[in-house]
Amino acid sequence: MGRKEDNIKKAKDLMHKLDRIRNIGIAAHIDHGKTTLSDNLLAGCGMMSEELAGKQLVLDYDEQEQARGITINTASASMVHEFEGNEYLINLLDTPGHVDFGGDVTRAMRAVDGAIVVVCAVEGVMPQTETVIRQALKEKVKPVLFINKVDRLINELRVTPEEMQQRFVKIITDVNRLISRMVPEEFKGKWVVKVEDGSVAFGSAFYNWAISVPYMQKTGMTFKDIYEYCKNNDQKTLAKKAPIHEIILDIVVDHLPSPKEAQVYRIPHIWRGDLSSPIGKGMVECKTDAPLAVMITKIIMDPHAGEVAVGRVYSGKIERGHEVNVVGMPNKNRVQQVSLMVGADRIPVDFVTAGNIVAATGIRDAIAGSTVTDVEDMEPFERIVHVSEPVVTVAVEAKHAKDLPKLVEVLRSISKADPSIEVTINQETGEHLMSGMGELHLEITEYRIKNEYGVDIVCSEPIVVYRETVGKKSPRSFEGKSPNKHNRFYFEVEPLPKSVVDALYNNEIPQDIKKHKKEAISKLQELGMDKIDAKGVFGVEGLNIVTDVTKGIQHLFETRELLLEAFREVMRKGPRANEPCQGILVRLVDAKLHEDAIHRGPAQVIPAAKNSINGAITTADFMLLEPMQKVFISAPQEVMGNVYRELNQRRAVILDMKTEGDMVSIEAKAPVAEMFGFASAIRSATGGRVLWSTENIGFEPLPRELQDQVTRQIRERKGLKPEPYPPDYYMD
Repeated sequence: MGRKEDNIKKAKDLMHKLDRIRNIGIAAHIDHGKTTLSDNLLAGCGMMSEELAGKQLVLDYDEQEQARGITINTASASMVHEFEGNEYLINLLDTPGHVDFGGDVTRAMRAVDGAIVVVCAVEGVMPQTETVIRQALKEKVKPVLFINKVDRLINELRVTPEEMQQRFVKIITDVNRLISRMVPEEFKGKWVVKVEDGSVAFGSAFYNWAISVPYMQKTGMTFKDIYEYCKNNDQKTLAKKAPIHEIILDIVVDHLPSPKEAQVYRIPHIWRGDLSSPIGKGMVECKTDAPLAVMITKIIMDPHAGEVAVGRVYSGKIERGHEVNVVGMPNKNRVQQVSLMVGADRIPVDFVTAGNIVAATGIRDAIAGSTVTDVEDMEPFERIVHVSEPVVTVAVEAKHAKDLPKLVEVLRSISKADPSIEVTINQETGEHLMSGMGELHLEITEYRIKNEYGVDIVCSEPIVVYRETVGKKSPRSFEGKSPNKHNRFYFEVEPLPKSVVDALYNNEIPQDIKKHKKEAISKLQELGMDKIDAKGVFGVEGLNIVTDVTKGIQHLFETRELLLEAFREVMRKGPRANEPCQGILVRLVDAKLHEDAIHRGPAQVIPAAKNSINGAITTADFMLLEPMQKVFISAPQEVMGNVYRELNQRRAVILDMKTEGDMVSIEAKAPVAEMFGFASAIRSATGGRVLWSTENIGFEPLPRELQDQVTRQIRERKGLKPEPYPPDYYMD
């Protein structure tokens, strides 16, 4: 029996021993060496040939990933590792480092309990390193640190052993500063990484060696030996003496928690249900003989098997032929096949138990973020909060009319496999709009549609998604009359306090207000909302809230659902430019309703309420917000003039600047709308001598002088009259 078969057999046996399982992710800034590391871990465990490790990129099995040399999909793999005489099953999820694929990182973090943070010894801690550490800690995932590319310090930068140690100290201090700043209260001081306890390792993923203090104590090797091997170009011997998979997987087993430990503190954090119910207990205690709960984190499209749902089993066991519910979907799905993942291979098993990562086919209704269970009415897992939202959109058309039905199908599966891509149909023009995190994200999706799905498409120039908001409280309540003139509603609007908007964004306020009324009211009051406003809240849409502060109005309760519908419609398409609204508090202050229910149906109530809300917004200094990006640039001093010129043309504001030697690092913020084509522009401005990255940082008001011009452009593009309607338009 080969090593691989042997491992598969062991993996099946270990699946039931909870204290012998580790679910981990690898997270880092782009190009710091995550995938190379994952490959070497697999090779060391006999899952692929060692000569090819780091060159073969088993986990980047997508041709686009190999062509661009970056990871786009989170792949997963299971392997077996021996530590202090016991065997352990390690489930690894490899995640992307590029900011456009940050959604994938967040979803992977939901399924794991520990993360290896990889930092390049040459570049040190980068902006994206901070983002991935934040994502891990937000999901209560425990970090350990691997400092990669140490060989480059010695061979390229020719540093002395003393300088090398100073660099390591700086990186470890930077990482611990980030951890201490963002770690959940209960782990303050406990989750920092230390060289002496072995939660930090150093090495070179490319040359397959690593070292940690426990390993040095065990083998008697020293930093000096390593320095000599690298200097004498003998990293092959080094890899034999200190094989990377052994050192890294030792750290994983030794320092990262098993599902049994982790689920105790992670479940209350990612699930709002009743922890004393059978399913709540099953998850907290990670029990196999409990109801099923699976959190799906990824959908892989397989040409032969169709859609494969990959996720973490938190409770119960999932088996072939099992009928399951996807929470929020009407029909049951039947599980066709259950497998463990090894690189690009799926190994079929009869069932997968709590605490493991599963790949299942047949769960048709699942998308990344779904909750799968066999319990009726299970409270779903918390929605996954992404660090940034889709802000760039292209219109997609099929080149040949005959491909249209296929295109619709393909866009459906694309948005299923990657929830950070939003697909909508523009009702007025019939175009398909595809929104993503950035230019690169959309480019790669476009490439996939053409080459993997074989549909020839034409994409428009990218456009930016704006948001609408109000700058002040509406001067008075605005009357909206129903078409039959028998019902009247009086709404007023005002800006929501920033603390409430942030809490909505971070999912600290339940979306389902009806179900969690008490929790929502106390949270809103705690954030400083007026008591009467907080008590009357009856709906949330995106980052907006609607509240009812009326007293004793008859029949109002029956029309509430209709008012909620009207509120949702306006929040999805605001009156200024039909863009989504954010940060608005909508308050119902009065209503006059017809006695007879027949005269206050949907056709009367919804238009009246929409007119009232729209009218109130137009009187409250309504404006557009534009999406912003942070831009990090590092380039030599002599080309800085060109860099400034490039930034100035793009309405950028410089926030911070540091000089190290002859390199200058700039941190700036700029509107996404001005950043198209920045990649090629900055390269030609600096003769290619530049490192840069961006990250989305939310929305800010568009400058006053641009408000009208941009509003007009958006309205014309959407086929609307160029000027927004004035308040009296909403009065009749």
